[in-house]
Amino acid sequence: MSENEKMLEHFRNPRNVGTIEDADGYGRGINPINGYITDMYLKIEEDKIVDIKYKTYGCVATIASTSAISHIVKGKIVSDIINKEKPFEELVELLTNEIGEIPEKNWHCLPTVIQTLFTAILDYFEKKENDKKVKQINKILEHINCYVEERKNQL
Repeated sequence: MSENEKMLEHFRNPRNVGTIEDADGYGRGINPINGYITDMYLKIEEDKIVDIKYKTYGCVATIASTSAISHIVKGKIVSDIINKEKPFEELVELLTNEIGEIPEKNWHCLPTVIQTLFTAILDYFEKKENDKKVKQINKILEHINCYVEERKNQL
């Protein structure tokens, strides 16, 4: 399957679409370039993402990358995701492996989807009043924001 076909497969048959009424974590991402919105819901048990759902309004790359990230992290341990040396970059790599390279004009879709995931994880730890994890995730989100701002300034 070519890279383009991998992306189109996630676009045509998106995984994990929907909402979770009693979500443990919720995040909303708004793409800073085009305003597309993604809402993500997490169900977490014993530090494991047992369910993930999302609703998104966006282009092929946004829908495909949101589907792919939900597929990648479902069943994963939250600590394993956030404790990586470079969690943002590692998720970008996993996404790229799952859907292939996205068109350069859509570069902003991957960071927005990853930011939405981390915002949902942040919400989970805020509800648990885990200040250490909240601080850690806020640093990750700050790193993503800096990346996006740098890329915007290069355009």
